[in-house]
Order: sequence, then structure tokens, then C-alpha cells
Amino acid sequence: MRIPEASTRPGEHTRLEAAAAPALAVAPSGAAPGFDPRRTLPLKVELRRQLKRRRTQVAFGLLAALPLILAAAFKLGSPTSGRGPGAPIDLADLATVGAPNFTLFTLFATSGIALSLMVALFTGDTVASEASWSSLRYLLATPIPRSRLLRQKLIVALGLSAAALVVLPTVALLSGWAVFGWAPARSPLGTSLATGPALVHLAIVIGYLALSLLFVAALGFALSTHTDTPLGAVGGTVMLVILSDILDSVTALGGARAFLPTHYSYAWLDALSPTVSWDGMVRGVVSSFAYSLVFFALAWRRFLRKDITS
Repeated sequence: MRIPEASTRPGEHTRLEAAAAPALAVAPSGAAPGFDPRRTLPLKVELRRQLKRRRTQVAFGLLAALPLILAAAFKLGSPTSGRGPGAPIDLADLATVGAPNFTLFTLFATSGIALSLMVALFTGDTVASEASWSSLRYLLATPIPRSRLLRQKLIVALGLSAAALVVLPTVALLSGWAVFGWAPARSPLGTSLATGPALVHLAIVIGYLALSLLFVAALGFALSTHTDTPLGAVGGTVMLVILSDILDSVTALGGARAFLPTHYSYAWLDALSPTVSWDGMVRGVVSSFAYSLVFFALAWRRFLRKDITS
């Protein structure tokens, strides 16, 4: 039996092909219609993901609780310092003088390891955690360009680190005000600062800490792209910071200690006097930037060439 052919009017095939053409069209780069790599993984999406994580909430909770614990320790402890006559005065002896001094002591007590750990946690965990969850390949298959993925994650991680540097002194200032009252800031050298200048110098201290800890962020981020274990990236960053601190205490190294990334960690103490001495802080910022450029370059080079198998 003969099957009749489907009847079509002249030119109908041409119109059907023309109608289907837009659905089959692709961008010059080969991407699907409507795809824009600049709209993948918006910052607000990544920020929301990180804020919902338990480690972020616990980290900020500990930062907020730390000044309260220190204030309670000073309030419940013995008021005598146990120093003999003529012994030099340090920030611990002045911590209960008023809120500004308590804030400076809190920063002094935490700027060595605690703040480095927080920065390492936010930057060292961000990429390695995605790899450990086997979700990294799905993010790249979205598709999100690798360079953009790194940039968005780095911006959010740096933002959380900066927020940590603001939360800690803010809570310390408020808790110190509530427990010890307000008084002019005093330095171990015997100089004092009124409220206005004290707040300006405190802002300088916080700004320097943010810039000097940038190398910690870069180191953690680089290690995060080299491992699938978040604990390895965070722990490795903190261990290298501690190693640098140990080497910096070896006076036999002489001038070579100036090339260690943590050599200028406490250069912000030069901002406690009425006249700020900028030399040490400038050297610290330059050193931090130099190390950061190297570590960020290593992170990008590694991740752009990495075979994502997890």
C-alpha cells in the first residue's frame, strides 16, 4: 500500500526552519543563548552561602565572646599585677584603665594567632571545602568560569575577614565601656590621648592589621586551591604563621628577620603615641603586599590548571 506524502505548501519548509533558527542559535563563543558568565555566582549568593555555614557563625560568635571573657577575667581577677617597683608597664597593666585601653589590649592579645586563625579559616576553607564536598565540579559545570569562581570566593572571604576585624574591637570597646568606663587612652610610655584622637589612632591600628594580615589571607587561599582538605589549608596556614613568628624571635638571624612576613606584625604599636611613627607600618604593608601578590598568583595558576576530579 502506498503511503501518501505529507502535503506542504510551497515555502512552508523555509518558514519552519526560520522559526526554529533562534532556538538553535548560539553565542559567538559557543555558549547557550542568554548565558552570561558575568552573572554566574553573584556575590550575594556566595555571601549568603558562607553566612549560613556553621563555621562562620561559630567564628563570629567566638570573636564576640572573646572580649567579654577577657573583661570578666580582669574584673574577677586580682587587681594587683605582681610587678615589682620600677618594672616596665605594658598594655595588660593598662587594660582596666578604660574602654580604649581595654580594646588595645584585646587587639594585642589576639593579633598574633587568634586573628590569623580567623583569616585563615575564612580564606583557607572556601575552595577546599567545595572540593571536599564534591560540589566544586558542579559549580564549574554550571558553568562558572574558574577565574570568576576564585574571584567571587576571594572577595567574600576577604569581606568576612574584614568584618571580623571590625566586630572584635567594636565588642571590646562596648564591653570595656560597660565594665571599666571611659577614660583617655594611655600608652606604656606614659602618654595619653583624648577621646577623639584615641578613636582615630584605633582606626589606624585596625586598618594596619587588615593590611598586614592580607598575606595570611593570600597564603590560606593559595593552600585552599592546592588541597581538598579544609583542615589542611587552614592548619597549614596557621602553622606557617607560627613558624615565621618563631624564626623572627631568633636574633641570630639578624637583618634577615625583616624578610619574614610576620616581622612587622606589631608595628601598629607605633600608633599608640600622640605622634604616629609610620616607618614600621609602611614596611609591614609593603611586605604583606609583596607576599600576597606571590600567593595570589600561585592560587590562580594552580586552580586554572587544576584537574577537578573531586
